[in-house]
Amino acid sequence: MAVLAPLIALVYSVPRLSRWLARPYYLLSALLSAAFLLVRKLPPLCSSLPTQREDGNPCDFDWREVEILMFLSAIVMMKNRRSMFLMTCKPPLYMGPEYIKYFNDKTIDEELERDRRVTWIVEFFANWSNDCQSFAPIYADLSLKYNCTGLNFGKVDVGRYTDVSTRYKVSTSPLTKQLPTLILFQGGKEVMRRPQIDKKGRAVSWTFSEENVIREFNLNELYQRAKKLSKAGDHIPEGQPVAPTTTEVPEGESKKDK
Repeated sequence: MAVLAPLIALVYSVPRLSRWLARPYYLLSALLSAAFLLVRKLPPLCSSLPTQREDGNPCDFDWREVEILMFLSAIVMMKNRRSMFLMTCKPPLYMGPEYIKYFNDKTIDEELERDRRVTWIVEFFANWSNDCQSFAPIYADLSLKYNCTGLNFGKVDVGRYTDVSTRYKVSTSPLTKQLPTLILFQGGKEVMRRPQIDKKGRAVSWTFSEENVIREFNLNELYQRAKKLSKAGDHIPEGQPVAPTTTEVPEGESKKDK
């Protein structure tokens, strides 16, 4: 299984790898890595190399080289979790029912500006984040329960659309605690987000459970108000947002349509 998992992950990532290898930087790095292995392991190229191994075999890694390679591998995985698909399979993506609109770097702003009367709850996520994948079925279930004409749910992959993460100030660092991030938009503007960001720019610890989302974002009241407005003929008056239990207005505008 230890061998099978990386092989499956590698096959799954072949299309992405091919795009990376088409760039000169990545191609040169791959060639240099392969050249090191050839020179270090292939006789007669390795026969004249110095070695610190007790058996005197110059065509095998000594303890110093093994330590260096393990240290570099750990640094790479810490700096970029997305590289870990080379060693482990990612958790399966959620494939169940949902009422969620998926956005890209262009449609997210277009949808927010299209109808400012619609309230949006948007998840900023990345496929490589285990926390995002764990939250996916919870968010999908919330969309099935609360989605209606005046209250919509959206998602945008900030791991793929990095300019969106910059625009809405959602960190995509491999060590970030901001994924996933939920933002409530009313009137096309951000009203609140979870997790909150403190004055030092760090995410305040918050549990992404269904109960917490319902309570913090006041979903029951938002849903009842949106239903009443839709029954009245979809005439949703502007400028009358429902305040969530905790109000804060960081910068950022986004709007999402189902």
